[in-house]
Amino acid sequence: MTKRRLSWIAIAVVFIAGILFTVSFHGALEFTNELEFCTSCHSMQVNLREYKKTIHYKNALGIRAVCSDCHVPKEFFPKMKAKILAYKDVLGEITGVIDTKKKYEAHRWEMANIVWAKMRADHSRECKNCHKWNQMDLSAQSRRARKRHGEAIDKGKECIDCHSGIAHEDPEEPDDDDDS
Repeated sequence: MTKRRLSWIAIAVVFIAGILFTVSFHGALEFTNELEFCTSCHSMQVNLREYKKTIHYKNALGIRAVCSDCHVPKEFFPKMKAKILAYKDVLGEITGVIDTKKKYEAHRWEMANIVWAKMRADHSRECKNCHKWNQMDLSAQSRRARKRHGEAIDKGKECIDCHSGIAHEDPEEPDDDDDS
């Protein structure tokens, strides 16, 4: 074979390998965004039971938001950051830090605050993928919701500031047992 022909074969192999990698990578990302995957760990059964009682799971419109809709950004680089940081939850399950309901509950306040801080820092980006201020019909909301949403818009509040318990029960804030 000539060098030219070998070069074309090498380019074709690299091209096909690139396509296979891209398809596999995309498939893996999609698989790890599925509700069944997210709740396959024992510790996530706590969240699953709570989630099934919420409007994000079952509602009049038949629209369901799953774990990844709220916890995984749509944009590539923020999504990759979220996927990489998720290792802490997996590691906590594998090493036994949160592998029982009791252990999970012991760490719940800390874990919730990490998620809430991220959501505030991202300006409730994942909430706003579905709930956009400029598309809300405030007149169709209850008087209380209309007032609070109007105030939140005016004050630049984030969704998570008022809706922290919308898909999971709010954890109990631990007592300050500071012995100092």
